[in-house]
Amino acid sequence: MNGEGQNVKKIRIGTRKSALACIQAEIVAEYIRSRCEGYEAELVKLTTTGDRILSKKLDEIGEKGLFVKELDIALTDGKTELSVHSLKDMPMEVLNELPVLGFSAREDARDVLVLPKGVKEYDRNGPIGCSSNRRILQLKELYPGAKIKTVRGNVLTRLNRLDGGEYGALVLAAAGLKRLGLSGRISRYFTVEEMIPAAGQGILCIQGRKDVSYDFLEDFFDEEAGVCARCERAYMMYLNGGCSVPIGVYAEILDEKQMKVTGLYYDEAGKASRRMCMTGERSRPEALGIELARTLRGW
Repeated sequence: MNGEGQNVKKIRIGTRKSALACIQAEIVAEYIRSRCEGYEAELVKLTTTGDRILSKKLDEIGEKGLFVKELDIALTDGKTELSVHSLKDMPMEVLNELPVLGFSAREDARDVLVLPKGVKEYDRNGPIGCSSNRRILQLKELYPGAKIKTVRGNVLTRLNRLDGGEYGALVLAAAGLKRLGLSGRISRYFTVEEMIPAAGQGILCIQGRKDVSYDFLEDFFDEEAGVCARCERAYMMYLNGGCSVPIGVYAEILDEKQMKVTGLYYDEAGKASRRMCMTGERSRPEALGIELARTLRGW
C-alpha cells in the first residue's frame, strides 16, 4: 500500500503516446502503485520524431534515437523521473546522464504474420507490410517473389490499413500484439530461426537520471532478460547496428551457467545473409555477443 499525504512521492513516467507504449509504461506504473510504498506514478505522454515522420522508412530519416529523443529531453529537464522504452528502439549509445536502470521480463520475442480479418491463409494477392530492413530481407527468403511494401504507424493504425485492403499481410512483433490483447490476430508465429528478431525485442527498458536513487524498482528488474539484453546489445554495438540496420540477434538462457545467442548478418548490399549460433558463459554475455558478431562479420 502507498503512503498518504505529503509522504507520497510522485514518479512521472515518460512514454510515447501510442496505445502500446502507454500499456507498456503502465506495467511499470502499476508496479510502483502496488509494490512501492510511499510512491505514486503517472504517465507523461510525448510525441517523438519517429511518431511524427511516417512518410519515410526509419533508415531514410537519417537520425538515431527516433523514438527516444523527446523522452530524453523531458527526463533531462526534470519533467519526468523515468522513461519506459521498447528496448529495440533504444540507441546503442546511451547518454551517461541518463543511464539504463534495468529491464523487464521478456515477452514473446518472435515476429508474427497477421492477416486481414476473416482470411485464413496468405494468398499473395496483396503486399506484405513491414517496417524494417531486417524483416524485409528475411521475408524475401521466406516468401520468394512476394511483394513487400513499407508500413509505418502504430500497431492499431497498421491493422486498420491491413483490414482496409491495403495489404495482404503484416509482419509485427508478437510482444506488442499480446500486450494489446490482440494475440487472436496472429496467423503464424515465425520461429526465431526463421525470422531472427531485433535486439531487445519483447523487453522493456527503464531509463532514469544519473545520481538519483531508484532502489524502489529493484525487484521489478528481471535478471535473465538483463543478461540477454546485454548480449544482444553488445552484438549490435560491435556491428554498429541500430533499429534500421538489417541485422538481428536473439539470446536465450540455457541453464544456470550457459546461454545461447543466434545472429543474423547481411553484407553491405543486403544480398548475402549469414546466420550462426554460439553458446557461452551466462556470466559473460557481452563477450559472447561480441564473439558472434566478430565471427559473422569476418566470415
